[in-house]
Amino acid sequence: MTSLVHKDLAGGVATITLDSPPNRNALSVRLLTDLADRLNWALADPDARVIVLTATGNVFCSGADLKEQRQPGAPVTASFPEIMSLVWESPKPVICRLNGTARAGGLGLVAACDFAIAPLTASFAFTEVWLGVAPAMIAVPVLRRLDPRAASEYFLTGEVFDATRAVDIGLLSRAVPEEDLDATVAHYAEMLMKGGPEALAITKRLVREVPGVSFQEGLRRMTDLSAERFTSEEGQEGIAAFMDKRPPKWVPPQV
Repeated sequence: MTSLVHKDLAGGVATITLDSPPNRNALSVRLLTDLADRLNWALADPDARVIVLTATGNVFCSGADLKEQRQPGAPVTASFPEIMSLVWESPKPVICRLNGTARAGGLGLVAACDFAIAPLTASFAFTEVWLGVAPAMIAVPVLRRLDPRAASEYFLTGEVFDATRAVDIGLLSRAVPEEDLDATVAHYAEMLMKGGPEALAITKRLVREVPGVSFQEGLRRMTDLSAERFTSEEGQEGIAAFMDKRPPKWVPPQV
C-alpha cells in the first residue's frame, strides 16, 4: 500500500511530506499512522538536524477525515495527540512549510511546529463550531501561540483569515510570496543548523518554560543552566570554534 507520508533526508534536513491530495491531506488513520512513523524516523536519525513538515497539492491539511469520523468509534483522533506531542516536544527544530490552506485540525500541526512559514495566498479557519464540534485537541498547541482575543474571535466564529493576519496573531512565523517560500524555509534551516544540537533542544524548552516561573526562580534556574552549558563539551567546542574563527564541528560543511 502506498504511503501517504513521504520522507527525505538531505544536508541535515529531514523533510516529511503529507501526500493525500484527493482528501486535502485530511488526518485519516492511514495518514496519521504514516506520519507518526516518519516523525519517529526523523527524531531517531542523528543525521537529521532539522525537520521540515510540508504537503503536496494546494492544501496543507484540511483537518480530520470527516468520512472516517462518521463511523462509530472512529479511531482517527487516538493518534493525533501523539503526533502533536512528537512535534511539540521534538528536541530538533521543526519548520512547518505550508504549501497552502490549512483548516481545523491541520492548524494543530501548524501550531505545534517551532516555525510556520506560508505563502501569502494561504488561508486559515477553525471551522469546528460550524460542524457542531469543538477545536478541542488542537486548542492545546494553538492557544499557546495565538493572541487570546484572536483565539476567541476565530474559534467562535469559524471565520476565514489570511496569512498576513495569521502572522499578526501568532499562528505563523512568516508569510511570503509563493516564489519565496522554499528560499525562506531553506534560510531558516540553514540558520538552525549553525546551532549546537543540545543547545537548540535546551533553548526550545526554556522558551516555553521560563515564562511560567517566578522572576527569581527563573534567574536561579537559568544561572545554573548557563554555568552548565559553558562547561559542557558542546559549549567548549562552540567557544573554541569562535576563538579559532572556524565553524563548530556540528555545522555541516555546506552550511
